[in-house]
Parts: sequence; structure tokens; C-alpha cells
Amino acid sequence: MRFGITIFTLIILTVLFSCEKFDPYEPLSNETVAELLQKAKSMKTQPEEPCKTLTFTEINNLLQKIKTMPSEPVDKKEVAILETNFGAVVIAFYPDKAPKHCESFKKLIKAGYFDCTKFHRIVKDFMIQGGDILTRDEDPYNDGTGNPGYFLPAEFNDIPHGAGILSMARSQDINSAGSQFFICLTRERTKHLDGKYTVFGKVIGGMDVINDIAKIKTTARQPGMEPSTPVRDVFIQKAYIIKR
Repeated sequence: MRFGITIFTLIILTVLFSCEKFDPYEPLSNETVAELLQKAKSMKTQPEEPCKTLTFTEINNLLQKIKTMPSEPVDKKEVAILETNFGAVVIAFYPDKAPKHCESFKKLIKAGYFDCTKFHRIVKDFMIQGGDILTRDEDPYNDGTGNPGYFLPAEFNDIPHGAGILSMARSQDINSAGSQFFICLTRERTKHLDGKYTVFGKVIGGMDVINDIAKIKTTARQPGMEPSTPVRDVFIQKAYIIKR
């Protein structure tokens, strides 16, 4: 009997130790990022299609599809993988800090919303911004104005903005976040965003990819506008969400 109790106790302690040891925000090596991407690809049941320009009807059909999709909570062991044309980026979530934003991001990934969308705004030492479905249409002048057909209530929290932090873009209305997100490049240029924008994730793998994207030369879309439009396309080829 004592032997049985001892074995049971050891099993419980082992499980508890394993749970405590797991750190969802621990940085990942490039090898681990590659392994996670391969795992995500192997789980897809349909072949990937090459990126193409979408018509207004095709975009509207996707938005209608999203309306019928249920939202699912994000587990702390779930990560998002953004496979860009510069390399793969792995993002861990903060579901305890911004549950609605995390659920929405997960739903949009599962709907294929982010696939083939561009990073349409790059500001040196500040951030790179993407997540707009309108970057897939024929009009480059509406980039940065799209949304998934709904808005999220602000979930401001105590996580500071800094290099690698994933936060949600919005307009002057604090409850206007939709699908457009930004990834911070430095703490110095982003600390003024604390408590004003919703942090909901963090890059834990592929930060070198983000930094390479940030080096792309930019220009003003029109005279007098912010010179933040990349001169070459940088886009998310495919977005995945998997459990580690």
C-alpha cells in the first residue's frame, strides 16, 4: 500500500512540476520555429492556394463566413504561426489579459482571413502593421481601412509595449479594433502606447524575421502622407494556429 501511494504521489508531483515548468513566452530557437511550422502544415487537410487579388464579392463572402463562425477561447499552449514571404513568426497569446482579442485573432486565422494579406505599414524603430483584408483587393489606396465586419471592446492591460509585442490597431474610438494588428520593434518608441492599445500577444519565435521586414525601404503612398508604405510586397502567405 505504501508503495502504491508513493508511486501515485510521484506521478502527481511530476505532472505539477511539468505544468509549472512550461513557460508559454519562452523564446524559441529557429529550429523549433521550423518544426512548429512543419507540424502546422502537416495538419492542413486542403492544399494551399497561391495568393491572388480578391474581388469585392470574394472579400464580402469571406466576411459573411466569419459572421457565422463561433469564437473559441485560446489556450495558453496555443500559438499562432504567421508564415510570411520573409520567414515564419510564432506568436504566443495573453488570453488572461485580452480574451476577446485572442478569440477573435484565432477565429480570423481559422477562417483564412489573414492569408495573403500584406504588412502595409512599416515605421522604423516603431512597428510593422498588417491584418487588413483590403490589402488583397486591386486598390492600394484603401490599404489600412479594412476590418472583419465587427469591432472589439478595448481590453487595455498592464503588459507594456516593447519589442515583439503584438497589439491591436484602432481609430480614435477606443472600441474600434478589428483585425489590424501591429508588432512593436522597440520599447523606446512604443512605451507611450501603454494602456491605450490592447496588447494580446508576443513574438516568441522569428523576431529576426520581423526585424528584416522592418528594414524594408518605405515611401509615401501620396505626397504629404506618412512615408511608411513598403516599396516591395511583404505578406503573410498562410496563418496557422496550433497547440504546442
